[in-house]
Amino acid sequence: MGKRDIDFAAMLQTAINVITSPAAFFREMPRTGGFGDPLLFMVIMGGVSGLVQAIVGILGLKTGIGFGIAILSVILYPILFGVLGFIGAAFLFLLWKLMGSQESYETAYRCLAYFTALIPVTTFLDVIPTVGTLISIALYTYFFVIMSAETHKLPSQKAWVVFGALGGIVLLLNLGAGMSERRHAREKMNYQRHMEETTQEMRKRSEETRKALEDLRKQMKEKKQ
Repeated sequence: MGKRDIDFAAMLQTAINVITSPAAFFREMPRTGGFGDPLLFMVIMGGVSGLVQAIVGILGLKTGIGFGIAILSVILYPILFGVLGFIGAAFLFLLWKLMGSQESYETAYRCLAYFTALIPVTTFLDVIPTVGTLISIALYTYFFVIMSAETHKLPSQKAWVVFGALGGIVLLLNLGAGMSERRHAREKMNYQRHMEETTQEMRKRSEETRKALEDLRKQMKEKKQ
């Protein structure tokens, strides 16, 4: 069996179709056909997402991403996407089953795999504090509703309730984490300010002590004379 070349042009077109016409894409997406193509697509999207994260970090567009982490993300993202994709698909498969879907695990996996075309976009959006996170979560929610309705033939209203609730939970967790991070940053700034003031005070006292000792030495010298 010959080695098959990766058709990057076809993958790019697939990613564009997912992002620009999600309803049509997930309506027409083959429910079966093996895990190879969707896995490869997911790994490639992981690489693109890692590259976007690296660029964001190198340009300093997002705090907390150093040069080392930025470069490492290019290597780790494809691996994480490839491994965690199977776990994420299992969660979605169970969730869609509970919602009434008759589709297989493979279909759930294919949905998640092609959904990752959106992640490079949201990775870039995350450089915008708060607003970027809100837009990303809204996009994720919308796409999972589309998948539920078009691929799994579930009522849109039910999908909005379920994934809207999950999106709300994720939003609250992100806001909580952001508030905690900002509070930590303020505490760190206050601590640094306190240390600077303490250092300045110590220098002032040290200078006063030095001058006092110098005056005392002069007085003792004058008395001897």
